[in-house]
Amino acid sequence: MTDYGRGHGSEPWNPQDPLYGDQGWTAHQTQQAQVPYGGDLQQQYPQEPQYQQQFAGQYPQQYDEQAYAQQLQYEQMAQQQMAQQMAAQQMAPQPVAPQPVYEGGSNGQGWDTGQGQYAAAAVQADPYAGADPYAQQTVGAYPGEAPDLYTTAEAYPPPQPPGLRHLEPEPVEEPLDEQEPEEALLPAGGGSDDGDEPRGRRAGGRAKGGKGGKQKKRGGTACLVAAVVIIGVVGGGGYYGYNYLHDRFAPAEDFAGEGTEEIVEVEIPKDAGLGAMGRILKQAGVVASAQAFVDAAKAKPGGQSIQPGVYPLKKKMSAAAAVAVMIDPTKLNVITIGEGWRNTKIYEAIDKKLGKPEGTTKDIALRESKNLGLPAWAGNNPKIIDPLEGFLLPARYDLKKESTPESLLRQMVKNAADKYAEMGVEAKAKELNLENPLQVITVASLVNAEGKNHDDFRKMSEVVYNRLKKTNDVTNQKIEFDSTYNYVKNQSEINFNLKEAQKFDNPYNTHFVKGLPPGPIGNPGTDAVSATLNPDHGGWMFFVSVDGNKTTFTKTYDEHLKLVAEFQERQAQKKNGG
Repeated sequence: MTDYGRGHGSEPWNPQDPLYGDQGWTAHQTQQAQVPYGGDLQQQYPQEPQYQQQFAGQYPQQYDEQAYAQQLQYEQMAQQQMAQQMAAQQMAPQPVAPQPVYEGGSNGQGWDTGQGQYAAAAVQADPYAGADPYAQQTVGAYPGEAPDLYTTAEAYPPPQPPGLRHLEPEPVEEPLDEQEPEEALLPAGGGSDDGDEPRGRRAGGRAKGGKGGKQKKRGGTACLVAAVVIIGVVGGGGYYGYNYLHDRFAPAEDFAGEGTEEIVEVEIPKDAGLGAMGRILKQAGVVASAQAFVDAAKAKPGGQSIQPGVYPLKKKMSAAAAVAVMIDPTKLNVITIGEGWRNTKIYEAIDKKLGKPEGTTKDIALRESKNLGLPAWAGNNPKIIDPLEGFLLPARYDLKKESTPESLLRQMVKNAADKYAEMGVEAKAKELNLENPLQVITVASLVNAEGKNHDDFRKMSEVVYNRLKKTNDVTNQKIEFDSTYNYVKNQSEINFNLKEAQKFDNPYNTHFVKGLPPGPIGNPGTDAVSATLNPDHGGWMFFVSVDGNKTTFTKTYDEHLKLVAEFQERQAQKKNGG
């Protein structure tokens, strides 16, 4: 049997208990919980006589009608508030209510619970106000020790009065086929993740205290998107991680063999490194990867000295095969014009490189010479054999599929004109006592034909200028260069009949005529042109290459004759097999 006194114990919950459903129990009193006791309260609890004198006479013993009506109104409001609080706090955590500080003592001030005008009435109506509604809470020996469990935001929801207590009906389960697709996936008791709905409900149940609204459900679309994002992140990281490890540690991708029959022209620009070359070749389909080309070039002698230019290469070649082709200068799809070459040799080289019939380029050159970009001061002498002579600048020219003899000639003339302008040929002519800039190029062509190096070129140009002087009574202003006679004869002979050369009447034959020939006898390089613009000024008049390698220069004719005799003796020995 439960002790209903003011000591430890719980309120009666058994329906057979004589105090079950006591009409004096109110929600207000439940919320009020602990109030000062006095008057009849001490008489109802004879087992605690120590409080009878202390609280006797502090509160009125009876309610008047107005107070009773106010109590009933408050009870109804409290019941509605409790129902709402129980629905909202059903899933809230259950903290232990803090013990309030008792400030009343025996002075009769009591507990300040904030209940206002209803405090006195509530005490008289409920003889069990001091009883602990939950067994686990300990009630002190006097009202000051009992905690106020219902007046803070973190407190337990107050119980309903005994007359209103009843079991909560089981929520009606909705048919599974009427639920939303996402709800069917939730287990029983699964709550929402936004905290707006009570947790712990059965799937498909109604919220307590609500108006029949369905519980919020986790969106299946959101779950799917989250899964896709996770898979994408993991998959993407794995893909890039695999590529990084593969590129760093795996052998570079490479083709095998010499490639297919399909040929492509690949142009390697100037100053391109091995990496840039590899990327160009890969883009053209020649090699499988740039790294394979770089590795092959570093492993092969000469692979790091590949020259820029146009290379005819096969598709799908191994990197080693591509490197082997590119380090061979003869494999370059280019045409290289050597310093001092005559135009006749250049025309033949172009025909051969472009696969044209012999004489094709020469015919175009002679026919279109005025339309190929020559400077205004070039080609004005009617005695000139070839107006383009001296204006096909020695250099390497890349060939492409669209290259033609005319396009090549135009490019060579442009390069020569630009170079001569850059070097100041036109302004230097008068300073050198020459008639026009064309004579500067003519002297340079003679120097390039007779000399062997830059030092020779400067001394050779000094020889030309000294022999052109009107004071020259040794050669009588004749240049007497064998190269001019060979040019007319279209040959390159050292041993020829000098007496025949001196009698051969041709404006280009400096053994026969005075002064310079009408035009250049070849295409001088920039080194020869530079030496022509800056002669040695050593007073040289003669030169002889006795051994065919070193050129010896002299100032007097007697010194020259001695060298000529030595030269002829050597030539006789070679002829006799000595």
